[in-house]
Amino acid sequence: MRIPARRTPGDILAGLGALVVLVALVGGVPFALLTLAGPPISPELLDLDILTSNVGTSTVVAIMVLLVWLAWLQLFVCVIVEVYGGIRRVGMPARVPLSGATQALANRLVSAVLLLFTAGAVAVPVAGLSAPPARPPMTAVAYAAPVVVEEATVYKAKKVYTVQPPHGRHHESLWEIAEKCLGDGRRYPEIFRLNQYKEQPDGARLRMADLIRPGWVLDMPDDAINVHIVPAGQPREKTLEEHPGPPERASEGEARSGESGHGETGATTTERPHPAERADRTDRTDRTDQADQADRTDQAEKADRAEKAEREKAERAEKAERAEKAERAKAAEAAEKAEKAEKAEEAEAAEKAAAVKEAAERAREDEQGQENRQAQGDARAEAAEAGRQAERAEADRQAERAEEERQAEPSPGLDLVDYLGGASLAAAGLLVALGARRRRQLWHRAFGHRLSRPRDDAALAEVALRLGADAPGARMLDTGLRLLGSALAAQNRVPPTVYAAHLSPRTLDLWIHPPSPDAPEPWEAQDGGQVWRLAAHEGRLLQEQTGGAPYPGLVSLGTDGGGRVLVDLEAAHGLINIRGPHTTAALAALAVELATNRWSDEMRVTLVGFGEELTSIAPERVRSVGSLSEVLPELEEGAAPRQEVLTGRVNGQARRAHYLLSAVAPTQEEARRLALLARRDTAGFVVTGEVPHATWTMEITEEGRARIPELGFEVTAQLLPRRHYQALLDLFGTAERHEGEAMPEPEPLEELHPPAVEIRLLGPIEVVGPEAMEEGRMELATELLVYLATHQGGVHPVVLGGVLWPRGVQALVRDATIARVARWLGEEHLRTDEAGRLRLGPEVRTDWTLFRELVRRSHGDESARAVLLEKALGLVRGPLLAGRPRGRYAWLAADELEYDVAAAVADAAHRLCEIRLAHGEADAAVAAVRAGLLLAADDEGLWRDLLRATHATGDQVRLRAVVEGLTRRSSSHPYGGGMAPETEALIDELLPSWRIHVVRESSA
Repeated sequence: MRIPARRTPGDILAGLGALVVLVALVGGVPFALLTLAGPPISPELLDLDILTSNVGTSTVVAIMVLLVWLAWLQLFVCVIVEVYGGIRRVGMPARVPLSGATQALANRLVSAVLLLFTAGAVAVPVAGLSAPPARPPMTAVAYAAPVVVEEATVYKAKKVYTVQPPHGRHHESLWEIAEKCLGDGRRYPEIFRLNQYKEQPDGARLRMADLIRPGWVLDMPDDAINVHIVPAGQPREKTLEEHPGPPERASEGEARSGESGHGETGATTTERPHPAERADRTDRTDRTDQADQADRTDQAEKADRAEKAEREKAERAEKAERAEKAERAKAAEAAEKAEKAEKAEEAEAAEKAAAVKEAAERAREDEQGQENRQAQGDARAEAAEAGRQAERAEADRQAERAEEERQAEPSPGLDLVDYLGGASLAAAGLLVALGARRRRQLWHRAFGHRLSRPRDDAALAEVALRLGADAPGARMLDTGLRLLGSALAAQNRVPPTVYAAHLSPRTLDLWIHPPSPDAPEPWEAQDGGQVWRLAAHEGRLLQEQTGGAPYPGLVSLGTDGGGRVLVDLEAAHGLINIRGPHTTAALAALAVELATNRWSDEMRVTLVGFGEELTSIAPERVRSVGSLSEVLPELEEGAAPRQEVLTGRVNGQARRAHYLLSAVAPTQEEARRLALLARRDTAGFVVTGEVPHATWTMEITEEGRARIPELGFEVTAQLLPRRHYQALLDLFGTAERHEGEAMPEPEPLEELHPPAVEIRLLGPIEVVGPEAMEEGRMELATELLVYLATHQGGVHPVVLGGVLWPRGVQALVRDATIARVARWLGEEHLRTDEAGRLRLGPEVRTDWTLFRELVRRSHGDESARAVLLEKALGLVRGPLLAGRPRGRYAWLAADELEYDVAAAVADAAHRLCEIRLAHGEADAAVAAVRAGLLLAADDEGLWRDLLRATHATGDQVRLRAVVEGLTRRSSSHPYGGGMAPETEALIDELLPSWRIHVVRESSA
């Protein structure tokens, strides 16, 4: 048994000294000041002439006295705060502003004094005892026994807390656990740090402080109360089995005792007797004292063995009791859940019955007041409709609750962000490829339908791509390499071998061989010419380059602390052997980036034994075969030396690059043929299995690290696991669906009066109404309002935090942001409902809501249809949410807003164009279409409307200008793809000579 150490004389002297110093500072200083210097504000300072007259010695002394009084007041406040914190045990005392050193001094003095009084309090009851307790009777044999010192077994234990299931819609958080167990919610980071990245019973890990799950077992600090105490090495699964329910709440006295006991050790894991030994602690102490005064005998040995047997029996009994309690708790919990479900069903049935009954009563009352049977039939219909509305409302509420609970759980897309968002260059290329698919998808969009949008993992994958895509970095890599190739070609130089590159926010570095100090501008030679460097601020200003791509084989290996590391697969001049437990995931990541990067021209990526589905992402670049024997003859026939290939690439005589990625281990003969081929061909060969002739070895470890010992690289590997691979395939599969989805009907808007706050989405983002917020906070506040305005059913703060900070945020930051926006907007415009969801008030409206209402009303009013559609299109000022910051609004990828807005605006412009053309108003039709093109510029249906409307004006010059503009736009579109066949056919009909002019312009 461990006995807490007593206070040393030094501790007592230090406490007495601190007490004397505190009394002197708190009481002596003001007494001395009053006696020697007078009150804080002397008569000299009360004279207003001091502001205009010369300052004398007395005035300076008065100011100095006032400063000393203020310093004493600051110290006095710090002492009060520290004494309050120590007596009430509130955890971390409150911080006194501008009092860092002063509060630290007060903390030390008060702590020493409190320690002195704690030691004194322990001695008081000991002194009050009348006599020591009588010793138990002992036999003579016991006194004759030799000395035996029994050391109780000491177990290392720790405190844990089991996260409980939600009660209704309430989920536990780290703040609440810290408040309940540590006395201060602000101490939740201590719990987070103790448990970060530790595996929980369900296999998940704590990554974000906001996301904890029921059934997790959290390690707690030493001074925690209302917790379970378990052996330090006990697995979390066993702890969850033994302690599934909440711990019994400690009384105030126990809490103080626990805090005092732990304060002695100050360690994260304390040593204490096993719980099974607590009941007989006093008896063992007495027996130990007796054994110190006697010799060992057979009777003592038997007593020892009997005691151990009793202890083991007590342990088994305690375990059985815990198991029985756990079973009872589980049974009670199951019964409680069943009872709650039954009550919920009964309440739901009662609510529906009440709604139907109420509607029926209203119907009967109406029946009595009517004079004909037709009115009675109407009343009964109203009752039935009311019943159906009540059922629908209840169903909607249940769906909202289910969706809220689903979204409030830790997001399953978090690791999608980690992997897909981390592959920044691949993400940029994938988004361009996806944009090209979506542009072709628009060619087939039918009126009244929107594009098919991704869902589930596919939608989360697009969110991750938008979050992580480094489009500026990919562009700098592309333009910088092409400029380098053009400059070397102009100097008749052969491009050097680039075996690796490092892309960071500040620079693009190329590691070259052989070293050369003569780097063409704007590149600079570093490290004796071994590194050619392009500064990021210069690289981002480079114009698009038309030269060839000299290094298409550069592909991301992974990331280090400073940026992204790429290797050139061609630079190995031999085979690259890839091995490790994540080989297929690494090969898939290499294939996806090679297939979609922009720093290459013509390329063929051959996948062996995997990736047949990847051909759908880039069919012009990727092919898949089953074995190496299918592709080896073709590769051997087309081999070419490296110097010839590099020179041809920069001189405009490029040969198609070829890269082979094999998940199938080669046979001995295939490995030999590949090794010979790799030495004489400019291609890249990455092969799995044991390859004795490999030049480089790429090792992917279990922890996700990538090593190439020959280059001295070790980075965090870029991987594409199976789930992420499938999510990408589903995302691109959605972009291949041309049938589209029907547009949902909007909810009617009762009044069209100007709102108090208007959020404008149909163009540059604007919030009209409140005064401008400080510039650094406006972007986040605007995104918060846009999300709430487009989700009128309300959003839980946890869900909103995941949307605005997809990589995680502390609850304090999230709540402070919401509170700040509420103060800025007005609490009547941003409020929390009974379910804890955030909602915008009725006086907040978006221009998108008004647009939909105007279009809806135009459907039922033929006489005012043109006027209403014109008003609706007048709200369009540019692309949706134009000017939004890069990296924000990634949630749009998983939302309906983008798809609905683009389709609705294009349909409204098309309908107004047809109305104007039917009335012979060609110029008005042109204006309607151009209003729609401000937002839906990629909808070629609108471009065809513009061609027809312009042709109807009879002005051939205007028509030719439209055709030329459309031609230039399609040829220079970032997603490529040209024009839709229907568009070209219409131009052939309206302006047959257009192709001649296009050929002349391209020739010029």
